Amino acid sequence: MKEEYMLEALKEAKKALELDEVPVGCVIVKDDKIIARAHNIKESSNNPAGHAEILAIQEAAQCLNNWRLNDCELYVTLEPCLMCCGAIIQARIKKVYYGAVDSKAGGAESLSHTFDLQGLNHYVSYEGGILEKECQKLLSDYFKTKREKV
Repeated sequence: MKEEYMLEALKEAKKALELDEVPVGCVIVKDDKIIARAHNIKESSNNPAGHAEILAIQEAAQCLNNWRLNDCELYVTLEPCLMCCGAIIQARIKKVYYGAVDSKAGGAESLSHTFDLQGLNHYVSYEGGILEKECQKLLSDYFKTKREKV
């Protein structure tokens, strides 16, 4: 099941790619059903909070008519940044699955272990490496193309 949901997140990431956005996609699942989908729109919206996770959390909260997403799982193609980790904690998401690691901005394990900080009001479990190669390739190809254009 994890791979199936990550494939759906990859579909969202490809939508971001079509918009010339960093190709990150996210889905939120509750009771084995996708209740929210989103992809990065930071560039096109001129919104620094236009990350896939933030947008999916907002959509899921609207879907459930509740900001508490306790029984939800979040699938994202790239390790969440510090801002997104904070939003995930605030939304009370149960578990996060991510694909590629983000050595420069990853807030789950790479740069910081945000979900493991002691004293938080909610703890999120997490697992990385879900379809990691596919997620990483999409990102690598995007940035390679960007560098070639410069």
